[in-house]
Amino acid sequence: MADTHEDSPPPQDGPTGDDAGREEERTAPSHGAHGRPPSRSERWTAFTRSPFFPATVLVLILAAAAALFAGSYTYAMANPTPRHIPTAVLGAADSPTGRTFTGGMERALDSSLELRPYRTRAEALEAVNEQEVFAVVSLRDGRVALDVAGASGASVAQLLVESAVEVGRATGVPVTVADVKPLQKGDPRGLALFYISLAAVIIGFVGAIQLSVHARPLNPAERIAFTALYALLGGFAIAATVDWLLGALDLPFVESWLILALTMFASGMVFSMFNTLIGRWAMLPTWGLMVLLGNPSSGGAVSWPLLPSPLGHIGQWLPPGASVNAQHTAVYFGGHQHLFPFVVLAGWALVSSAVFWVWRHRHPGGRERGGAHAAP
Repeated sequence: MADTHEDSPPPQDGPTGDDAGREEERTAPSHGAHGRPPSRSERWTAFTRSPFFPATVLVLILAAAAALFAGSYTYAMANPTPRHIPTAVLGAADSPTGRTFTGGMERALDSSLELRPYRTRAEALEAVNEQEVFAVVSLRDGRVALDVAGASGASVAQLLVESAVEVGRATGVPVTVADVKPLQKGDPRGLALFYISLAAVIIGFVGAIQLSVHARPLNPAERIAFTALYALLGGFAIAATVDWLLGALDLPFVESWLILALTMFASGMVFSMFNTLIGRWAMLPTWGLMVLLGNPSSGGAVSWPLLPSPLGHIGQWLPPGASVNAQHTAVYFGGHQHLFPFVVLAGWALVSSAVFWVWRHRHPGGRERGGAHAAP
Protein backbone atom coordinates (compact mmCIF):
# COMPACT_ATOMS: atom_id res chain seq x y z
CA MET A 1 0.00 0.00 0.00
CA ALA A 2 1.31 3.38 -0.92
CA ASP A 3 2.29 5.78 1.85
CA THR A 4 -0.50 8.27 2.31
CA HIS A 5 2.03 11.06 2.94
CA GLU A 6 3.74 10.83 -0.46
CA ASP A 7 1.12 12.94 -2.25
CA SER A 8 0.90 15.60 0.49
CA PRO A 9 2.51 18.91 -0.44
CA PRO A 10 5.68 19.72 1.44
CA PRO A 11 5.26 22.13 4.35
CA GLN A 12 5.79 25.80 3.44
CA ASP A 13 7.89 28.12 5.51
CA GLY A 14 6.41 31.36 4.07
CA PRO A 15 2.84 32.53 3.68
CA THR A 16 0.54 31.09 1.07
CA GLY A 17 -0.33 33.02 -2.03
CA ASP A 18 -3.50 34.41 -0.50
CA ASP A 19 -1.69 35.27 2.72
CA ALA A 20 1.10 36.93 0.78
CA GLY A 21 -1.40 39.03 -1.11
CA ARG A 22 -3.08 40.14 2.06
CA GLU A 23 0.30 40.87 3.67
CA GLU A 24 1.27 42.98 0.66
CA GLU A 25 -1.96 44.92 0.95
CA ARG A 26 -1.30 45.58 4.63
CA THR A 27 2.29 46.72 4.13
CA ALA A 28 1.72 48.74 0.98
CA PRO A 29 1.71 52.46 1.63
CA SER A 30 -1.69 54.10 1.65
CA HIS A 31 -2.21 56.74 -0.98
CA GLY A 32 -5.66 58.00 -0.13
CA ALA A 33 -9.08 56.48 -0.28
CA HIS A 34 -8.72 55.56 -3.97
CA GLY A 35 -5.08 54.52 -4.03
CA ARG A 36 -3.72 57.91 -5.16
CA PRO A 37 -1.40 60.41 -3.48
CA PRO A 38 -3.27 62.99 -1.32
CA SER A 39 -3.82 66.31 -3.02
CA ARG A 40 -2.44 69.59 -1.73
CA SER A 41 -5.83 70.61 -0.32
CA GLU A 42 -6.17 67.26 1.45
CA ARG A 43 -2.72 67.62 2.99
CA TRP A 44 -3.60 71.18 4.11
CA THR A 45 -6.89 70.00 5.61
CA ALA A 46 -5.11 67.23 7.49
CA PHE A 47 -2.53 69.74 8.77
CA THR A 48 -5.15 72.23 9.98
CA ARG A 49 -6.89 69.45 11.90
CA SER A 50 -3.68 68.29 13.55
CA PRO A 51 -2.15 69.75 16.75
CA PHE A 52 0.72 71.08 14.65
CA PHE A 53 -1.43 73.84 13.13
CA PRO A 54 -2.24 75.79 16.34
CA ALA A 55 1.31 75.15 17.56
CA THR A 56 2.71 76.68 14.35
CA VAL A 57 0.35 79.65 14.59
CA LEU A 58 1.46 80.25 18.18
CA VAL A 59 5.13 80.13 17.17
CA LEU A 60 4.53 82.87 14.59
CA ILE A 61 2.35 84.93 16.94
CA LEU A 62 4.87 84.75 19.78
CA ALA A 63 7.71 85.78 17.48
CA ALA A 64 5.68 88.76 16.26
CA ALA A 65 4.66 89.64 19.83
CA ALA A 66 8.29 89.62 20.95
CA ALA A 67 9.25 92.01 18.16
CA LEU A 68 6.27 94.29 18.80
CA PHE A 69 6.88 94.30 22.55
CA ALA A 70 10.51 95.36 22.15
CA GLY A 71 9.65 97.78 19.36
CA SER A 72 6.84 99.54 21.20
CA TYR A 73 8.92 100.24 24.30
CA THR A 74 12.01 101.19 22.29
CA TYR A 75 10.02 103.56 20.07
CA ALA A 76 8.45 105.28 23.08
CA MET A 77 11.34 105.31 25.56
CA ALA A 78 14.72 104.89 23.90
CA ASN A 79 15.09 108.52 22.80
CA PRO A 80 12.60 110.77 24.62
CA THR A 81 12.32 114.08 22.79
CA PRO A 82 10.47 117.21 23.95
CA ARG A 83 7.31 117.92 22.00
CA HIS A 84 5.18 120.21 24.13
CA ILE A 85 6.25 121.54 27.56
CA PRO A 86 3.93 124.20 29.04
CA THR A 87 5.97 126.54 31.28
CA ALA A 88 4.85 129.43 33.48
CA VAL A 89 6.70 132.76 33.17
CA LEU A 90 6.92 135.46 35.84
CA GLY A 91 8.35 138.84 34.93
CA ALA A 92 9.12 140.56 31.66
CA ALA A 93 9.64 137.82 29.10
CA ASP A 94 10.33 140.52 26.49
CA SER A 95 13.22 142.05 28.46
CA PRO A 96 16.77 141.50 27.13
CA THR A 97 17.40 138.83 29.76
CA GLY A 98 14.02 137.22 29.10
CA ARG A 99 14.46 137.14 25.34
CA THR A 100 17.98 135.79 25.60
CA PHE A 101 17.11 133.04 28.05
CA THR A 102 13.77 131.93 26.62
CA GLY A 103 15.14 132.04 23.09
CA GLY A 104 18.05 129.86 24.13
CA MET A 105 15.70 127.43 25.90
CA GLU A 106 13.46 127.13 22.87
CA ARG A 107 16.44 126.40 20.65
CA ALA A 108 17.78 123.85 23.13
CA LEU A 109 14.35 122.21 23.37
CA ASP A 110 13.62 122.48 19.64
CA SER A 111 10.92 125.16 20.09
CA SER A 112 8.82 122.94 22.33
CA LEU A 113 8.68 125.34 25.30
CA GLU A 114 5.20 126.86 25.54
CA LEU A 115 5.48 130.00 27.68
CA ARG A 116 2.43 131.02 29.72
CA PRO A 117 2.62 134.36 31.59
CA TYR A 118 1.31 134.61 35.17
CA ARG A 119 1.04 137.70 37.35
CA THR A 120 2.02 136.20 40.70
CA ARG A 121 4.11 133.31 41.95
CA ALA A 122 1.09 131.92 43.82
CA GLU A 123 -0.87 131.67 40.55
CA ALA A 124 2.07 129.99 38.83
CA LEU A 125 2.48 127.43 41.65
CA GLU A 126 -1.25 126.72 41.57
CA ALA A 127 -0.87 125.95 37.86
CA VAL A 128 1.92 123.52 38.81
CA ASN A 129 -0.37 121.82 41.34
CA GLU A 130 -3.11 121.55 38.72
CA GLN A 131 -0.50 120.04 36.37
CA GLU A 132 -1.14 122.73 33.80
CA VAL A 133 2.57 123.65 33.62
CA PHE A 134 5.76 121.69 34.28
CA ALA A 135 7.96 124.55 35.50
CA VAL A 136 8.06 128.22 36.48
CA VAL A 137 10.60 130.65 35.00
CA SER A 138 11.06 133.83 37.09
CA LEU A 139 12.88 136.74 35.42
CA ARG A 140 14.19 139.47 37.75
CA ASP A 141 17.15 141.87 37.79
CA GLY A 142 18.98 140.16 34.97
CA ARG A 143 18.74 136.78 36.69
CA VAL A 144 16.63 133.68 36.06
CA ALA A 145 15.12 131.32 38.63
CA LEU A 146 13.80 128.02 37.29
CA ASP A 147 11.40 126.05 39.51
CA VAL A 148 10.74 122.56 38.20
CA ALA A 149 8.26 119.95 39.45
CA GLY A 150 9.98 116.58 39.57
CA ALA A 151 6.68 114.98 40.54
CA SER A 152 5.15 116.17 37.27
CA GLY A 153 7.67 114.08 35.40
CA ALA A 154 11.24 113.29 36.37
CA SER A 155 12.38 113.07 32.75
CA VAL A 156 10.87 116.47 31.90
CA ALA A 157 12.32 118.11 35.01
CA GLN A 158 15.77 116.71 34.28
CA LEU A 159 15.62 117.92 30.68
CA LEU A 160 14.57 121.44 31.75
CA VAL A 161 17.30 121.69 34.39
CA GLU A 162 20.04 120.48 32.04
CA SER A 163 18.90 122.83 29.27
CA ALA A 164 18.59 125.84 31.62
CA VAL A 165 22.08 125.36 33.03
CA GLU A 166 23.54 124.96 29.55
CA VAL A 167 21.71 128.03 28.19
CA GLY A 168 22.71 130.11 31.22
CA ARG A 169 26.35 129.16 30.74
CA ALA A 170 26.22 129.89 27.01
CA THR A 171 24.44 133.26 27.33
CA GLY A 172 26.03 134.49 30.54
CA VAL A 173 22.65 134.74 32.29
CA PRO A 174 22.83 133.64 35.97
CA VAL A 175 20.43 130.73 36.51
CA THR A 176 19.30 129.14 39.79
CA VAL A 177 17.29 125.92 39.89
CA ALA A 178 14.92 124.48 42.52
CA ASP A 179 12.47 121.56 42.66
CA VAL A 180 9.16 122.73 44.15
CA LYS A 181 7.50 119.29 43.83
CA PRO A 182 10.20 116.68 44.44
CA LEU A 183 9.65 112.96 44.19
CA GLN A 184 9.55 110.84 47.33
CA LYS A 185 12.86 109.45 48.60
CA GLY A 186 11.83 105.87 47.95
CA ASP A 187 11.04 106.68 44.32
CA PRO A 188 13.88 108.90 43.05
CA ARG A 189 13.14 108.26 39.36
CA GLY A 190 9.37 108.37 39.64
CA LEU A 191 8.93 104.81 38.35
CA ALA A 192 7.28 103.19 41.38
CA LEU A 193 3.83 104.45 40.40
CA PHE A 194 4.35 103.10 36.89
CA TYR A 195 5.30 99.69 38.28
CA ILE A 196 2.32 99.38 40.61
CA SER A 197 -0.01 100.42 37.80
CA LEU A 198 1.67 97.91 35.48
CA ALA A 199 1.17 95.21 38.11
CA ALA A 200 -2.53 96.04 38.38
CA VAL A 201 -2.98 95.95 34.60
CA ILE A 202 -1.19 92.64 34.03
CA ILE A 203 -2.55 90.81 37.07
CA GLY A 204 -5.99 92.11 36.12
CA PHE A 205 -6.18 90.27 32.81
CA VAL A 206 -4.07 87.32 33.97
CA GLY A 207 -6.62 86.81 36.74
CA ALA A 208 -9.43 86.75 34.17
CA ILE A 209 -7.47 84.20 32.13
CA GLN A 210 -7.07 81.99 35.18
CA LEU A 211 -10.78 82.22 35.96
CA SER A 212 -11.56 81.09 32.42
CA VAL A 213 -9.21 78.11 32.80
CA HIS A 214 -9.71 76.97 36.38
CA ALA A 215 -13.24 78.24 37.09
CA ARG A 216 -14.84 77.75 33.68
CA PRO A 217 -18.30 76.78 35.04
CA LEU A 218 -18.80 80.23 36.62
CA ASN A 219 -21.88 81.88 35.16
CA PRO A 220 -21.58 85.50 33.89
CA ALA A 221 -22.72 87.22 37.09
CA GLU A 222 -20.40 85.06 39.18
CA ARG A 223 -17.50 85.76 36.82
CA ILE A 224 -17.99 89.51 37.14
CA ALA A 225 -18.30 89.20 40.93
CA PHE A 226 -15.09 87.19 41.28
CA THR A 227 -13.27 89.60 38.96
CA ALA A 228 -14.31 92.46 41.26
CA LEU A 229 -13.28 90.41 44.30
CA TYR A 230 -9.74 89.64 43.14
CA ALA A 231 -9.41 93.25 41.94
CA LEU A 232 -10.24 94.59 45.41
CA LEU A 233 -7.97 92.12 47.17
CA GLY A 234 -5.17 92.49 44.61
CA GLY A 235 -5.27 96.29 44.75
CA PHE A 236 -5.06 96.14 48.54
CA ALA A 237 -2.10 93.72 48.36
CA ILE A 238 -0.17 95.96 45.93
CA ALA A 239 -0.72 99.11 47.99
CA ALA A 240 0.09 97.37 51.27
CA THR A 241 3.30 95.87 49.88
CA VAL A 242 4.63 99.12 48.41
CA ASP A 243 3.62 101.34 51.35
CA TRP A 244 3.49 99.28 54.55
CA LEU A 245 5.92 96.47 53.79
CA LEU A 246 8.61 98.11 51.63
CA GLY A 247 8.07 101.75 52.61
CA ALA A 248 8.95 102.82 49.06
CA LEU A 249 6.00 105.21 48.77
CA ASP A 250 3.82 107.10 51.19
CA LEU A 251 0.43 106.48 49.58
CA PRO A 252 -2.96 108.00 50.30
CA PHE A 253 -3.88 104.41 51.03
CA VAL A 254 -7.61 104.18 50.39
CA GLU A 255 -7.50 106.30 47.24
CA SER A 256 -4.51 104.43 45.81
CA TRP A 257 -6.10 101.08 46.71
CA LEU A 258 -9.34 101.94 44.91
CA ILE A 259 -7.48 103.21 41.83
CA LEU A 260 -5.53 99.94 41.65
CA ALA A 261 -8.70 97.90 42.19
CA LEU A 262 -10.56 99.78 39.44
CA THR A 263 -7.58 99.28 37.13
CA MET A 264 -7.48 95.53 37.80
CA PHE A 265 -11.21 95.18 37.31
CA ALA A 266 -11.18 97.10 34.03
CA SER A 267 -8.24 95.04 32.75
CA GLY A 268 -9.91 91.76 33.74
CA MET A 269 -13.19 92.68 32.10
CA VAL A 270 -11.41 93.73 28.91
CA PHE A 271 -10.07 90.18 28.60
CA SER A 272 -13.50 88.70 29.42
CA MET A 273 -15.04 90.90 26.71
CA PHE A 274 -12.54 89.72 24.09
CA ASN A 275 -12.93 86.13 25.30
CA THR A 276 -16.65 86.43 24.62
CA LEU A 277 -16.12 87.97 21.19
CA ILE A 278 -13.25 85.90 19.77
CA GLY A 279 -12.81 82.96 22.14
CA ARG A 280 -9.43 81.40 22.76
CA TRP A 281 -7.52 84.14 20.90
CA ALA A 282 -8.68 86.82 23.37
CA MET A 283 -5.17 87.18 24.75
CA LEU A 284 -3.96 88.80 21.52
CA PRO A 285 -6.06 92.00 21.53
CA THR A 286 -5.84 92.20 25.33
CA TRP A 287 -2.05 92.07 25.29
CA GLY A 288 -1.88 94.47 22.36
CA LEU A 289 -4.19 97.02 23.97
CA MET A 290 -2.92 96.86 27.54
CA VAL A 291 0.78 96.09 27.15
CA LEU A 292 2.04 96.85 23.64
CA LEU A 293 0.12 100.12 23.31
CA GLY A 294 -1.13 101.03 26.77
CA ASN A 295 1.98 100.76 28.93
CA PRO A 296 4.53 102.61 26.73
CA SER A 297 2.02 105.43 26.22
CA SER A 298 0.94 105.63 29.87
CA GLY A 299 3.34 108.44 30.78
CA GLY A 300 4.65 106.42 33.70
CA ALA A 301 8.18 105.67 32.49
CA VAL A 302 8.48 108.65 30.12
CA SER A 303 6.30 111.73 30.62
CA TRP A 304 3.69 112.48 27.98
CA PRO A 305 5.43 115.66 26.70
CA LEU A 306 8.45 113.53 25.73
CA LEU A 307 6.52 110.75 24.02
CA PRO A 308 5.90 110.63 20.26
CA SER A 309 2.84 112.81 19.72
CA PRO A 310 0.28 110.08 18.85
CA LEU A 311 1.25 107.99 21.88
CA GLY A 312 0.97 110.97 24.21
CA HIS A 313 -2.65 111.53 23.16
CA ILE A 314 -3.71 107.88 22.92
CA GLY A 315 -2.22 106.88 26.26
CA GLN A 316 -4.51 109.09 28.31
CA TRP A 317 -7.57 107.22 26.98
CA LEU A 318 -6.32 103.71 27.83
CA PRO A 319 -6.52 102.01 31.25
CA PRO A 320 -2.74 101.98 31.94
CA GLY A 321 -2.40 105.71 31.24
CA ALA A 322 -5.53 106.58 33.19
CA SER A 323 -4.28 104.53 36.14
CA VAL A 324 -0.85 106.20 36.17
CA ASN A 325 -2.50 109.61 35.81
CA ALA A 326 -4.92 109.09 38.71
CA GLN A 327 -2.29 107.48 40.95
CA HIS A 328 0.27 110.18 40.21
CA THR A 329 -2.14 112.96 41.13
CA ALA A 330 -3.31 111.17 44.27
CA VAL A 331 0.24 110.72 45.59
CA TYR A 332 1.89 114.01 44.62
CA PHE A 333 -0.93 116.50 44.05
CA GLY A 334 -3.43 115.72 46.79
CA GLY A 335 -6.47 117.95 46.69
CA HIS A 336 -6.05 118.53 42.96
CA GLN A 337 -7.39 115.21 41.67
CA HIS A 338 -8.98 115.22 38.21
CA LEU A 339 -12.14 113.41 37.15
CA PHE A 340 -10.90 112.44 33.69
CA PRO A 341 -8.77 109.35 34.54
CA PHE A 342 -11.59 107.90 36.65
CA VAL A 343 -14.02 108.41 33.78
CA VAL A 344 -11.62 106.55 31.47
CA LEU A 345 -11.18 103.61 33.86
CA ALA A 346 -14.89 103.41 34.66
CA GLY A 347 -15.75 103.68 30.96
CA TRP A 348 -13.53 100.73 30.03
CA ALA A 349 -14.90 98.69 32.93
CA LEU A 350 -18.54 99.44 32.12
CA VAL A 351 -18.27 98.98 28.35
CA SER A 352 -16.33 95.73 28.71
CA SER A 353 -18.80 94.40 31.27
CA ALA A 354 -21.75 95.39 29.08
CA VAL A 355 -20.32 93.68 26.00
CA PHE A 356 -19.51 90.58 28.05
CA TRP A 357 -23.03 90.52 29.50
CA VAL A 358 -24.88 91.09 26.22
CA TRP A 359 -22.92 88.35 24.41
CA ARG A 360 -22.50 86.11 27.45
CA HIS A 361 -24.03 83.17 25.56
CA ARG A 362 -20.89 83.13 23.39
CA HIS A 363 -18.49 82.91 26.34
CA PRO A 364 -16.76 79.50 26.50
CA GLY A 365 -17.49 79.16 30.23
CA GLY A 366 -20.68 78.94 32.27
CA ARG A 367 -23.05 76.12 33.15
CA GLU A 368 -26.70 75.22 32.82
CA ARG A 369 -29.13 76.49 35.43
CA GLY A 370 -29.03 74.31 38.49
CA GLY A 371 -25.84 72.71 37.23
CA ALA A 372 -24.09 73.21 40.56
CA HIS A 373 -26.71 71.05 42.31
CA ALA A 374 -27.54 68.58 39.57
CA ALA A 375 -27.51 64.90 40.45
CA PRO A 376 -24.57 62.94 39.01
